[in-house]
Amino acid sequence: MWITLHVCLYLTFNFIYVSSMSSSGFCRLQGHFKLNGMYQDGDLIIGGLFAFHLITVFPELSFSQEPEQPYCQRFYMSSFQQAQAMVFAINEINTKSRLLPNITLGYHLYDNCVKLGVAFRAATALVSGTEESLSDFNCTGSPPVIGIVGDPGSTHCIAISSVLGLFRIPMVSYYATCSCLSDRKKYPSFFRTIPSDAFQVRAMMQILRHFGWTWVGLLYSDDDYGIYAAQSFHQEVQLIGGCVAFSEILPLDNNRRDIQHIVQVIQTSTAKVVVVISTEAYMLALIDEIMLQNVTGRQWIASEAWATSPVFHTQRLLPFLAGTLGIAIRRGEIQGLWDFLLRLRPVKNPRNNIVKIFWENLFGCRFDITDHEKENMCTGQEDLSSTNTAYTDVSQLRASYNVYKAVYALAHALHDLMQCEEGRGPFSENTCADISNLQPWQLVHYLQNVNFTTGFGDRVSFDKNGDALAIYDVMNWQPSSDGSIIVRTVGVVDEGAATGKVLTLNEDALYWNFDTRKPPQSVCSESCSPGTRRARRKGLPVCCFDCLPCADGEISNTTDTIECTMCPDDFWSNPDKDQCVPKEVEYLSYEEPLGISLATASLLCTCFCSVVVVIFAHHRHTPVVRANNSELSFLLLLSLKLCFLCVLLFIGRPQLWTCQLRHAVFGISFVLCVSSILVKTMVVIAVFKSSRPEGKSAMKWFGAAQQRGTVLVLTAIQVVICAVWLSTASPKPHRNSQYTSSKIVFECTVGSVAGFSMLLGYIGILAAVSFMLAFLARNLPDNFNEAKFITFSMLIFCAVWITFVPAYVSSPGKYAVAVEIFAILASSFGLLVAIFAPKCYIIILHPERNTKRALMRRSS
Repeated sequence: MWITLHVCLYLTFNFIYVSSMSSSGFCRLQGHFKLNGMYQDGDLIIGGLFAFHLITVFPELSFSQEPEQPYCQRFYMSSFQQAQAMVFAINEINTKSRLLPNITLGYHLYDNCVKLGVAFRAATALVSGTEESLSDFNCTGSPPVIGIVGDPGSTHCIAISSVLGLFRIPMVSYYATCSCLSDRKKYPSFFRTIPSDAFQVRAMMQILRHFGWTWVGLLYSDDDYGIYAAQSFHQEVQLIGGCVAFSEILPLDNNRRDIQHIVQVIQTSTAKVVVVISTEAYMLALIDEIMLQNVTGRQWIASEAWATSPVFHTQRLLPFLAGTLGIAIRRGEIQGLWDFLLRLRPVKNPRNNIVKIFWENLFGCRFDITDHEKENMCTGQEDLSSTNTAYTDVSQLRASYNVYKAVYALAHALHDLMQCEEGRGPFSENTCADISNLQPWQLVHYLQNVNFTTGFGDRVSFDKNGDALAIYDVMNWQPSSDGSIIVRTVGVVDEGAATGKVLTLNEDALYWNFDTRKPPQSVCSESCSPGTRRARRKGLPVCCFDCLPCADGEISNTTDTIECTMCPDDFWSNPDKDQCVPKEVEYLSYEEPLGISLATASLLCTCFCSVVVVIFAHHRHTPVVRANNSELSFLLLLSLKLCFLCVLLFIGRPQLWTCQLRHAVFGISFVLCVSSILVKTMVVIAVFKSSRPEGKSAMKWFGAAQQRGTVLVLTAIQVVICAVWLSTASPKPHRNSQYTSSKIVFECTVGSVAGFSMLLGYIGILAAVSFMLAFLARNLPDNFNEAKFITFSMLIFCAVWITFVPAYVSSPGKYAVAVEIFAILASSFGLLVAIFAPKCYIIILHPERNTKRALMRRSS
């Protein structure tokens, strides 16, 4: 912005100097700029700034005399066509009676030579005029031009508009896209018929998102156009989840070392897509170096400044630039322009010298030559229709169409201004503007509100920032029949589309400059599939990541998920980790092998017990069965059968009634069993004591009635414990997911731990007493001695249940139930075998020993 400051100081000093001359009675122009231009007189003049030349040559400074004026080189045919589009629009308006009747528009166009210094000189000449002197003593009044169409460069517009904005002189650019120019406070009178870079960058984002390109390189020109657009690009690319692999500035001076560095960065980067936001002037050296180093395999994305530039449409650049996608200004059609361009003829008026320069560059001749060079002399009658240049090519009217719209915007603003009715005007006291003394700020008011439709059908209006409607064509560089490059329209980016679809692409018409003839993949890391999440690599951009599988119980059902989602409580992740499925409900069922095995064992043990009952019932009158109270033996067998059968309550899906019965039946059955064994042991001891003289009365206390009563009392105590337990806090089904997160263990809770502990403790006390008594009676005479077998059976019983405790605690889920079932079966079967197997052995295999004589003989 230092250039703007210098210009303001320059104008201030000139103002002071001019004020000091007011005493002389006239205002004198301080100097002349050597500018190339075109001129046509009229009632109202519209100024124009165009890049007729691409290079400016400044003479060397001696600092001893006034420096010479700079001169321009390398004529730009496309820009001259744009200037002629402005001339055509003004002539068209002048010939139409409906727009600005009785007003003739004129124009004054200048060359900016793509240099800020030259552009500012041209703008100064437009707003101050070129007359030698003015009779106005105060050097005041309306500027010679009512508005300026141009400049095409963003940097030029920033500097020029910051000064013209002080005087509210309207400036309508057809090519300046810097988003910074949307600041109404800094540039209050700036308008444009081309969308801002903010829209252009968003249009590029639409293309990158469409093809999934998240890893891209960025090159931008070292000017306001490139710098501001690059800033917007960095911000917008993050919003689509993309990253910039590299970001390089194209040097202003085309330094070869800098260009080589940029090309090396492009070659070494893994990014296959390179976005270039620049004008063609910055691109020339880069493309030459790319061709020199044979850089291929890159997808280029062109900004609107070079997306349609014919400079690169040559055969030698086809292998490198074919397939380029670009954002281009909306193409339009201007009826009659082509015929108008062909009617152009050079004139000798020095104020129209740019036409003469154009003619000489187009036909390779000269107007001012010596006599011996007459064969290269221009006649002015050469045939323009025989040429094939950017000047006569009206098939892709983009910048020229924007110029056309800019002229018509000014004309419509003037027309609306002239339609104002006195007393109903928009200015103070409802006044209207005076066309004979038109002030620039008055035209700005009407320009802000213009709204019209071109002959091509495009609506022209400006938003509150002076920006045009955002619409672009998507271009694709394709091989032509002659081996060069031809640019074709393959889509549209329209933020105001009625359908809501911003990007529309004809993908069948796209040309890809790759062996696969498909769009390339340009990502730092491949997308993470469902079931995985992204984990950013340390020290690298967010687009560089690893794909880690989701943890158990978590899922991701979309690609590139950053965090996996936890499944609800009753759900778990499937093996692919991409959806939640109901958790497997685990319980000991009759359908699984373990449940079948335990149920089979229970039934077999019950059958064995039934077989023993049958044997004992059949031999109930034999001494072996009758010894030591056969009634207790049958009661013991009944309790063992109940112990075997209660196992079936532990298998199957837990329900309220099974949960309540399983432990109650188990506890009562075992107490009945152990109490029967306890009474049998006590009977053995009582019988032995009654055989001695001092203990003849002992047996009367252990008659059959007392034995039955003792068993019933001991069992009734367990029944009371179970009743209190079930009535206060009974067991119930419970879905437990604490054992393993992936399953729901369907189990029975004990309800009251104290009640369950009392049930087991009571069984343990009875078992311990029985074991102790049996152990003390183990050495009694054989004919009375069943205590040895009872001791061995109780030893098995206690060993099983002591081992059961740690095994039960450490077993998860259904296996804890299986351990409990195994303990019940093992202890019950141990009692059955230890107590009844020896008796069955005598009854079946040695019936001769099943007599009273035999038993008495053994005792003797």
